[in-house]
Amino acid sequence: MRALLVDPTAPARLRLGEAPDPEPAPRQALVRTAATSLNFGEIKHVLAAAPAGAVLGWDAAGVVERAAADGSGPAAGTPVVTLAPDGAWAELRAVDTGLIGTVPEGADLGAISTVPVAGASALHALRRIGPLLGRRVLITGATGGVGRYAVQLARRAGAYVIASTGAPRTHGDDLRALGAHEVVTGPESLTEPVHGVVDMVGGRHLVEGYARLAEHGTLVSVGRATEAPHTFPHDAFSGAPGPHDRTLVTFNLLRRSDLDEDLTLLAGLVASGELDTHVTWRGPWDKAADAIDLLMSRRLHGKAVLDLA
Repeated sequence: MRALLVDPTAPARLRLGEAPDPEPAPRQALVRTAATSLNFGEIKHVLAAAPAGAVLGWDAAGVVERAAADGSGPAAGTPVVTLAPDGAWAELRAVDTGLIGTVPEGADLGAISTVPVAGASALHALRRIGPLLGRRVLITGATGGVGRYAVQLARRAGAYVIASTGAPRTHGDDLRALGAHEVVTGPESLTEPVHGVVDMVGGRHLVEGYARLAEHGTLVSVGRATEAPHTFPHDAFSGAPGPHDRTLVTFNLLRRSDLDEDLTLLAGLVASGELDTHVTWRGPWDKAADAIDLLMSRRLHGKAVLDLA
């Protein structure tokens, strides 16, 4: 099969080449990939350290080529969206059926390919906060893939949504159109406490976001766009003088094995137009280096999709 192979001598450390077809385990389906979306984390951390010849990639959408031998998961011919720690940047992918969501017939698989990491991360972060109806929720890094999904999902759940971005004049109207009630430059701009924070930035945003939690509030640390350290004041967790019963949590989406229902839910919302994926770059997979350059230079706000056809 054709695949994007790690090559330290190639632009963006990737080249199109040939790789062995994957051999699915009994609880895995073989999926023919139509499109894959790129994530900042996999480019910055995984690709940079991967050995030559590796086939990487987290997100992919396509069609089941061969159903799982144990009878689990969707049948052959079903359009699907998939998540795994690797293998998305190839024509064929073997995926655990617990990480496969079904997709409505006729849906744009390029748009659907943005669902796994960005959509599922946003969904799980908001669930960690708890019931959202009438709650104030801050989302930092709101113009990124996870942030945009989080704004939309929080608004659908009835939250009062505050979106944080470094360029509110540039992105404010767009974020409000997605569902944000307020657009701010950072947690320090808040004048009232919030019940929940989805932090995609780290550094001072994580520290300041935690400081602005109301009693019983929860901050979910999802991403780290900055290399700045998390430096908390010595009394940040003492409860004096502010709220004491607050929570800071993290999660690792790629360690989950039961995302099929969530991926199916999100794919359906994207297919129906109820969620905006904001694909701002799309092209053939031999142009992957162009998309990676935009991602790494922070000139791409939204999602980049590679079409494998």
